[in-house]
Amino acid sequence: MLLLSLAAVMLSKALRYAGLLPAQELTDFDAFHIAGRMVWRGDIAQAYHLPALLEAQQALTGDQAFLPWTYPPPFNLVVAALAPLPIGLAYLVFAGATLAAYLLVLRRIAGPLFATVIVALAPALFVAVAGGQNGFLTGTLIGLASLGLLGERTLAGLPLGLMVIKPHLAVGLAVGALVLRRWRCLALVAATAALALALSTAVLGPAIWPAFLGGVDEAKAFLAAGAYPLFRMVSVYAWLRSLDLPAALALAAQGATAVAVLGLIPLALWKGMPRRQVVGLAVLASLFVSPYAYDYDLPLYGVALALLLPDLLRQARRGETLVLLGLGWIVGGYGLAATPLHGGLDGTALTFPVGISLAAPPFLLLLALIWRILRREQAATTTVTAAVGTGVGPAGPVPA
Repeated sequence: MLLLSLAAVMLSKALRYAGLLPAQELTDFDAFHIAGRMVWRGDIAQAYHLPALLEAQQALTGDQAFLPWTYPPPFNLVVAALAPLPIGLAYLVFAGATLAAYLLVLRRIAGPLFATVIVALAPALFVAVAGGQNGFLTGTLIGLASLGLLGERTLAGLPLGLMVIKPHLAVGLAVGALVLRRWRCLALVAATAALALALSTAVLGPAIWPAFLGGVDEAKAFLAAGAYPLFRMVSVYAWLRSLDLPAALALAAQGATAVAVLGLIPLALWKGMPRRQVVGLAVLASLFVSPYAYDYDLPLYGVALALLLPDLLRQARRGETLVLLGLGWIVGGYGLAATPLHGGLDGTALTFPVGISLAAPPFLLLLALIWRILRREQAATTTVTAAVGTGVGPAGPVPA
């Protein structure tokens, strides 16, 4: 039923894009389609400068919205492949294909717990479908890389290297590969990323890089000014900035959080936690790295949950299981629920109210609870192993 509902939402969005249902304000997939068309027009470098992008939006769609373009140049090749299609069809192809790939990878990871993972992830799935964002694409790549790391396959570096399209979401898994000493995998990551960067430079021209770096600088200024819809973000930075704390203080807190969470990866390995748990924590940690982390990036949480859920269910108390579900729903659904309370984003103004971001505190609680349960599971395993080794079981000596 949940997957049928997602399909219905996807069809409705496609019909709106095609003009067969009432029009909507520009969304993330509009930004993808516009950038792809700009690639074909030969002026994609202009997409990284907001005033020029607004002019292009007006010329191509008759509308404008605050949708700054900050993706690395390799992603321009992805959206260029979609641009020749009418936007409704392009949305169906992109959202449908990436969702299908993501669900297949998630099923491979989760096994018999696939349905449970889907229910736990429901709000985030609807967010990703509604905006036409690339969360399913990045989730698929991270899921494939996770499977490769679990199987100790060098080819895990291929999907991880392709995460150059959104590199901050691959930091945790890269640290995981590092602490697991997967040197050949990391070499393939570097080679894949370098090839993607070289290809985008050859196709788009070297001038794309100054434009991209300029767009990153613009995005930093917009983020510091609170111009983005912070209530849709899940980062510590967004939470503190939405409470009117200074941008420098919020950024420092974000950096400290990122370092602490990434530190859990080598700590998990040092404490002897199973490889599956180390990889799952590495995937989850990536969502705490960047201040620019949205709810549509949460398909990565689905990958982490699929990796960790067998151990979580084995050791979690019933109340803790419900808390895990509730916290996940709050993190994934807060932005969706709060959207009607905030007006549309006017691309000509950068001072609109952005609302309070409340996803970060429950997300941190969720991470803390997961760590606590996994450590309990590890302690129980260690106790049983020690008891077996000494010939003593929970009820006395083990019979010969």
